[in-house]
Formats: sequence, structure tokens, C-alpha cells
Amino acid sequence: MAGLGEKREEQGQLVFGLDIGTRSIVGTVGYLNGNKFHVLAQRAKEHETRAMLDGQIHDIGKVGETIGVVRRQLEEDLNRNLTDVCIAAAGRVLRTVTTRAEVQFESEKEITDEDIYALETLGVEQAYEEFQKVNDTDIKFYCVGYTPMRYYMNNYQIGNLEGHKAKTIATEMIATFLPDDVVDGLYKAVEHAGLQVSNLTLEPIAAIQVAIPEKYRMLNMALVDVGAGTSDISITKEGTITAYGMIPVAGDSLTDIIVQSCLVDFETAEQIKRLAGEQEVIEYTDIMGLPQTIPSGAVMEMLSDAVKNMTHQVADCIKELNGDKAVSAVFVVGGGGTIAGYTEALAEELGIAKERVAIRGKEVMQNIVFELENARMDSLMVTPIGICLSYYEQSNNFIFIEFNRERMKLYDNGRLSIADAAMQAQFTNEDLFPKRGKALTYTVNGKTRITRGRQGEAAVILLNGDPADLHSQIHSGDVVSVKASTEGEPGKQELGRLPELSEQLNVVVNGTKISLPKTAEVNGVRENEYYQIRENDDIKVQNCYTVKEVALFLDVPLGGDIKVNDTAAKADTKVYENFTVSWNMNAEISYADLEEPDEEDNAKSEARKKEREEALRKAEVERLEKVKEDLLAQYGSKQQDGADSENGQNTAGEKDAGSVREMSVLVNGNPVALTGKETYIFVDVFDVIDFDLKDSRGRAIVTKINGHDADHMEILKEGDSIEIYWEESRARV
Repeated sequence: MAGLGEKREEQGQLVFGLDIGTRSIVGTVGYLNGNKFHVLAQRAKEHETRAMLDGQIHDIGKVGETIGVVRRQLEEDLNRNLTDVCIAAAGRVLRTVTTRAEVQFESEKEITDEDIYALETLGVEQAYEEFQKVNDTDIKFYCVGYTPMRYYMNNYQIGNLEGHKAKTIATEMIATFLPDDVVDGLYKAVEHAGLQVSNLTLEPIAAIQVAIPEKYRMLNMALVDVGAGTSDISITKEGTITAYGMIPVAGDSLTDIIVQSCLVDFETAEQIKRLAGEQEVIEYTDIMGLPQTIPSGAVMEMLSDAVKNMTHQVADCIKELNGDKAVSAVFVVGGGGTIAGYTEALAEELGIAKERVAIRGKEVMQNIVFELENARMDSLMVTPIGICLSYYEQSNNFIFIEFNRERMKLYDNGRLSIADAAMQAQFTNEDLFPKRGKALTYTVNGKTRITRGRQGEAAVILLNGDPADLHSQIHSGDVVSVKASTEGEPGKQELGRLPELSEQLNVVVNGTKISLPKTAEVNGVRENEYYQIRENDDIKVQNCYTVKEVALFLDVPLGGDIKVNDTAAKADTKVYENFTVSWNMNAEISYADLEEPDEEDNAKSEARKKEREEALRKAEVERLEKVKEDLLAQYGSKQQDGADSENGQNTAGEKDAGSVREMSVLVNGNPVALTGKETYIFVDVFDVIDFDLKDSRGRAIVTKINGHDADHMEILKEGDSIEIYWEESRARV
């Protein structure tokens, strides 16, 4: 163990075990060599006040001071520092869970110590999960010990898994749990004394390590550790420990009776109780300062009812743990069980021979070697030595870390990660992993549709200031910081990006195939493609047009003799995909074919018409201006090329003033003068007349020279008659 100095060449690792009892604290230091445990030093000190009651620490500071005294005494005896310690918890408010854990491998393999450890760790975690399901209190419990009862290899029971080849291994184990305040009090008292816990076990588990060797565990036996505040019980059968229990009655309950009967303080009453089995007459001084004497027989008579009540409770607990029947034999350890008449009373309560209930001390310490003078080898030393031996049997401990600036205690299974700490801190998974923004829910043609929100950012995790993740391993003293994940943007959907609106409606109108864009109504109102869909919107995609709507979209008049798929139809007849539509442009449409639309329809129709006119006007203007630019550029280039060829001696861009001439033409009947060039083409006219090409309003432009359609590059001659006007209105310049 760390802090115990260098190992002796011939010995194993030194272990410091501390039995923190209700009346006293016993410390033992030793090492395991082969199958024998060597005790190098042992010290004990009673509490100066009743800082502990019924196995529970009530005054952490006082208990810590007493632990410090025992530690310093042992350090002086050993001439070395002690920093790590093994401890045990009494079975106050003890809970147990029996579970089965199983591990399957991909293929058959040889089982190692690591495999067995992983199996047992899985069992502990599984037992904790099962315990949490039935924990009906708000108290947080911790696993303080476990015992594998049976091992299985490929579903067959086996004594030891190590070295065997198997594809499946399993264990049945019993795990014990104690409340957080019990465990926390022990750790804080130990820390107060400047020590760090290296292993935690349960007192009955520790005691059984010494009191009932494995060769006896085939028998159905009970071990009763009678301390000052609690009587801890364990049961063995078929080679394993099968159950643990506890009753909150022990030696102090007897001492309290002597306090009341003899009018003495607690310390004096303890001395009277101990001497009752050793002396015939006991002398003492009462609280009035008067000397008193009492025969041992009187003390036993005074305590007989209490002993009977205590053993009755112990016997009932043994039977309950053993399937409602008595065990074959009982070993008793601990100072509380040494009171005269205890073993006989317990045998009577169990209904077994009194010879089968016995106090065990030195008799069960054949494998304990005491390397110190005046060593104590009675039943009081069974549990302290067992605490040391438990260190070799199982690694069981808690570590302390800082999680988001709060101190936290974690059960150390050797594989702790940040995820384990987050779970214990009740840091929800929702705050660990990226959160999606709120989904957008709406309906399209009566079917619910959801657009998911964007993914947010994952939690920001730091371990001792460095970036980490949920799987990063943690150790005692680590500082963990977890900043909650964020929520992404809520779901968004533009109406025009719905798949249904990306398709078009293909129909044939008057022999020409056209494609009509699909439209949609949202909550009964026609919306454009840029509309942002809102929560619970009801969208209906229009997969058809009426004949009237087709004509409006094409911006052409609707005539008579309407037919849809060669069948007589009306203006409001619906036109679907691949339908054919026709009407006679020269035939007059009847009122029946085209009913007068209401004001709302008129407004919508007028708005759509204006939109189409504006789009056509812009397109026509852009086309004409582009034509003009291209023609002027082309013509200007040709003019310049001609000038350069005729005046080779001139530099580019120079003009011969003598080659420039004026020309007069008629435009829409009005004389117009052209100047600045030697030759003029049709498009030059637009530079000198007032004709707004942007005012098309969807109309076509008419251009003529001397009565024929003009070629924009056509060269003009003196007196040519030019006509330029919009086709519909024949508005002239």
C-alpha cells in the first residue's frame, strides 16, 4: 500500500486496517505471505465521549481525533508513515441484493483474473441498478461490499474460473448497501485523521475472513459479530456466504442497564460489565462519590433479561436469513458477545446444543502470525484482522472528485468515466448530447409532415482543464467541468421547397404542350413560394387548374367551344396532368361557359395579370435593349473598320471630317435629321426619336421601312419612310 514504505524482500504488501467501532478504534498493520497473515503492530483506543452510537458516527471531529491517536501510535511502533487505510462499516440500515451476472465472449478463451474482476464488477453494477428499483426512500445508498456465492462456466457451476477455457462465465453474488450518511461519515473521519481510504468493506464480511475459514463454509453456519452498537450477522452454506444481516442491539445496551442500576457513568459501567465474568465481587464508585461493591452474579441477574432479548433478536435474524430455520452452529466474535451467558442464551433461542454456539478468538487464528510482544489474540481482534484480509480479497472503494464545482463521491469500480460522474450528478443525457431544435409540424394534403430542427452543439467537457469526452477515465481528486449542450435552430420550411411544388402540371392547350407551376393554399389562402410555413399550417397543393385559370396564366383570351379531353367543358372545368384543353378563339364565349367571377376572384385575377404583364414587359425591354446594344456595337465596329481601311494613314478612332454627312428620313410621318456619320442604319433612328422601349406593357414592337418589315441592319437612304409603333395601340411617335 502507498505510504507504508518499501516492502520487505520476504513479505507482501503492507496493509493498515482500522476497525472503527462504537466503543473503541482498533488499528492493525500487517502483510500477507503465502496463506498466512503477519501482524506487525496493533493499537486500540476507546472513545473519550460517546461520539458513536449503534455503529453510526455522530461526532466526526472526535472520532477523527481518536483515529489520529491510533495512527500515530502505530507509526511510532513501525517507524514509518501511514497514509492509506482499509476500513469497514457496521451493518446499520443494511440492505442486500442477490443477483446473477453473465459475460459472453465472441469465442472460447482462457479466463484470467481480469475477466473475473470484470464479471464481478458487472455484478455489482447490476445489483446497484436492481437495488435502486426497489429503494423506497430518498436516502442514497452505496455498495460497501459484495461476495460471489457461486461461479458458472458455460452454465455449469465451478469453484474457480481462472485458467479454464469458456465462452460464457457467470456469477451469483450478494451485494450489500449502506446509506450515504454512514459511508460519508466514515470517510470524513478518516480524512480528518490525515488518511485516505484504500478499501471499504462490511464488518461481517471482514469478520468471516478470519472466523470461518473456507473449509468450514460448506457447513450451514452463522457468524455473529457482537460489537458495542450493532450485532452483525452472516450465514454460510455450500462453500459460500449466502446472506448478511444486522440488529441494532449489542454491548452498549447492556452497559446502559448497569449505568441506570448502579448510578455510574458509562465508563464505570463498562468496567463493571467486563469484570463481571472475571471477579466474584466488583468494587466501584458511584456518581455520588460513594464506594460500592456488587457481586458478579448480581450483575448477570441484572442483565439476564436484556441478554435474552438480544439473543432472541439475533436468533430471529439468523433464521430469517437462513430460510426460516436454525443453522447447525454459530461462531461469536466481538467484545459484546463475551458477556457471561450470551452463548448459552443464543443456543437456547436457536434450539441447538449449547456446545454449537461458541466464542471464537485465538482458535480461528491458526493462519495469523503475530510478530509483536503481548499481542492480543481474542475475539476483539477477529474483525480488525479481517479488515486487512479483505483488502486482498476484493478492491472496493470510493473516490472523491469535483464535478461542476461540487464535491462528489463515486463508487470506484476501476473503470470510472466522466459519464459515470454525470449520471451520479443527475446531469441529464439531454444536456450531454446535442439537442435538436423544435420540430415544425404541419399537414400537406391532409397528411402530417415534420421538418426536424437543426442539431445543437454537444456538451463542452473539461477534465482538469483539458478537453475531454464522456468516455475519459477519472480518478480521485480530478476536477470535471461539463457545460450543457445547446439546442439547435427550430425546423424551417419554405413553401416553394416542398417536393410537391417542385413538380409541374403538364397539359396540352390548343395543340401546344405547356407546363403549369403547381400552387398551394395555406389555411385556405393562396401563398407564394417564399412563404415560411408555420406550426400547424394546413397546406393543400393544387394538382389541377380550371380552364379559366389556364387562360389567365397564359394571358390569352378564353373563347367559346371549350373542350377538355375532347369533351365539351366549361370555364370552371378542372384540368389535370396530361389533359388536353382547347377552345375556339374566334367563337364567342357564353355566360354559361364563363360565369362572372366574384370580387375576390376579380382581384386575384387582376393581380396575377399585372404580375404577368410586368414580367413580360421586363423581358421584352431587356431583349430590345440587348438587340440594340449588339447591333450598335456590331455596326459601330464595321463603320470603324471601314474608316480604318480607307484611311490607313490615320490612327484608330480618327475621322475624316469630309466623309460625315447629314440625312433626312420620315419617322411615323415626321421628318427626322440624322447627323455625325457617313452611313446610317435603321437602329440609328432610336438615337434621335423619343420612343420608350420600356413601355411595352407586354406589347410587340412593329418596325417598317418603306412599308416592309425593317432589318435592323438595313442601310437608310435619304427620304426613307419609317414606321415604329406598339402593335396593340398603334401609338405613334
